[in-house]
Amino acid sequence: MAETMKAARFYGVGQPLRIDNVPIPSLRDDEVLVQVKAVGLCGSDIHIVYEGVTPTAFKPIILGHEPAGVIAKVGKGVQGWEIGSRVSVVPFLFCGSCPNCITGHMEVCVNRKVVGIQENGGLAEYIAMPAKNLVRLPKNVPFTVGAILTDAVTTPFHALVDRAALKPGESIAIYGAGGLGLHAVQIARIAGAKQIFVVDTRDDQLARAKKLGADITINPAQESPVEAIMRYTNGAGVDAAAEFIGLASTISQAVECLRIGGRAVVVGLGPEVINTLPPTIFVRKQLSLLGSYGGTKRNVEQLIELVSAGRLQLEESITHRFSLEEVNTALHVLHEKVDNPIRVVVTL
Repeated sequence: MAETMKAARFYGVGQPLRIDNVPIPSLRDDEVLVQVKAVGLCGSDIHIVYEGVTPTAFKPIILGHEPAGVIAKVGKGVQGWEIGSRVSVVPFLFCGSCPNCITGHMEVCVNRKVVGIQENGGLAEYIAMPAKNLVRLPKNVPFTVGAILTDAVTTPFHALVDRAALKPGESIAIYGAGGLGLHAVQIARIAGAKQIFVVDTRDDQLARAKKLGADITINPAQESPVEAIMRYTNGAGVDAAAEFIGLASTISQAVECLRIGGRAVVVGLGPEVINTLPPTIFVRKQLSLLGSYGGTKRNVEQLIELVSAGRLQLEESITHRFSLEEVNTALHVLHEKVDNPIRVVVTL
């Protein structure tokens, strides 16, 4: 094996990533070396590179937090993993011993770090990861799908299934039909939602949502989402709402469209203060407003099982593929939404 590898490193906001030759990571006893085959790009990368909203722990840093690949080397203390195994990589580094980890919530580990933000990530030929962060990837699941599963699909899955606890026969309103929202439509359908509303200002994205299983699409430029949802539900509202935009206005709408006893879950990130119903209404309707961040290793396992079984189709979500050397073009396409990307993937 060579001693160096190619890696796309971030040096500063507004600057293109550089393709550098850097040392291949050395392994601790509990780690494995993964030869990266695919890495998904997402909004968090845009926040880092173009906006400076998400600071990295150090610079230069290798970006990329949605990797999948093949095990190239195994640490001395690792058991149960072999060279050549296909894997998806859970991007949240978790301690496994804090109160949140012990109760099954490694996504909010007190000592949590995210690869590509606090530690070097997957936009490289190799990445070293703790063995506990690996999930087996069956041969019938492509590396590209195994990559986006780790965040772009796990995030809405965790939000709908774990946090909002969406049940068969319930209705849901999804605010935002970007990559996360479109995956949320598919997840809601699999979860047995009886009625799926999708709200977005982009008619092309609403058309995509309809194709993926949305029952009713609403463009807020044409009508009030809350009024429309209330009309379609005969004034009752929906059982659950999921917000993937991060605006105060859409979070408020997600709460306002709920039925009595309903749950709203917020996934979208933004700087605005949440401002919703007065307590006299919020309390008497016994509403729930929940935050949801990332997902768990078990969520990744569940999604891989669904894809492998043919219950969840994700290959069409990958609209753009680029090589590592084309990473800056890939980021530009995602940032400027060139040709309406859903998921952009770098393949190696």
